[in-house]
Amino acid sequence: MTSVLDSLNTGLQQALAEDERVVLLGEDILDPYGGAFKVTRGLSSAFPGRVLTTPISEAGIVGLAAGMAMRGLRPVVEIMFGDFITLTADQVINHATKFRWMYNDQVRVPMVIRTPMGGRRGYGPTHSQSLEKLFLGVPGLRVLAPTHFGDPGALLKEAILKSDDPLLFVENKLLYLHPIQQDGSMLDFDLSEIKISSSHSPAYRLRLKGAPPPNLTIAAYGHMAELTRQAAQRLAYEHEIFAEIIVPTQLAPFAIEPILESVRHTRRLLSAEEGTFTLGWGAELLALISATLGSNLLAAGRVAAHDLPVPASGPLEDSVLPNAEEIVQAGIKLIRKS
Repeated sequence: MTSVLDSLNTGLQQALAEDERVVLLGEDILDPYGGAFKVTRGLSSAFPGRVLTTPISEAGIVGLAAGMAMRGLRPVVEIMFGDFITLTADQVINHATKFRWMYNDQVRVPMVIRTPMGGRRGYGPTHSQSLEKLFLGVPGLRVLAPTHFGDPGALLKEAILKSDDPLLFVENKLLYLHPIQQDGSMLDFDLSEIKISSSHSPAYRLRLKGAPPPNLTIAAYGHMAELTRQAAQRLAYEHEIFAEIIVPTQLAPFAIEPILESVRHTRRLLSAEEGTFTLGWGAELLALISATLGSNLLAAGRVAAHDLPVPASGPLEDSVLPNAEEIVQAGIKLIRKS
């Protein structure tokens, strides 16, 4: 089966082939190395002159890409590790996302920044973080997080060719080798794609086949969607708690429609994310849902990483990052309290 890594590589290849304005920039992305996680492998050989290796300067790469975008190109930047996205903050937050508004729509910045996030690889505190929450809520910035449900390569290709504003594309490291799952390819779950009116990117709905109507909604993105799927199996088989899983691919601007629709029926919501617990994606989601549903929301909760640096030690890393067991226990707690 096609892996997430292969799908993303195909999406990049197709974007480069279909539009000569697309250029790819990053550190060590030329063949034969093909990037730290090999998402760009083969592309510099296929498109010489349009795949450019750069110095080690994330701020410089993104600043250059913003200028290229304003001059009519469609640059794609690879940031080798998501932890280094902080070095691009000035270029993204204070410049690229502002130019359209500062210059009265006379310029657009069609730039995609893609980067691997997340831990569970033993890379330590500065190479294992999930920092996307730092960029959620930035006006003018769209944030996408592919998963192994649907077609992540198609999501990336559309982001490159169709988005006319800066976009952050967050790829969880552990997803790269996962086979992509599409409707009909999952044994235990029914998988369906949800089109969202306020978003160009879909969400996905998973329900355990043959299960009764769900009494719990779990919202998760990226690799946490896979851990949520595992937890949903255990909740059903061991505790007779039946969850509907909603997996958005667009984190910002926030599109709560599919999650809200599910929670209207289950009246219970659990969010799951790999980033740290405080002031994260799940906190905003619960605030929006509770403000909309009021007393019709019986119970809500969050699962996320502890507010600590990610350790290099395997056992300690496992204790800091959220896992399927925590999702199971949080689901049980929500049902009991409501």
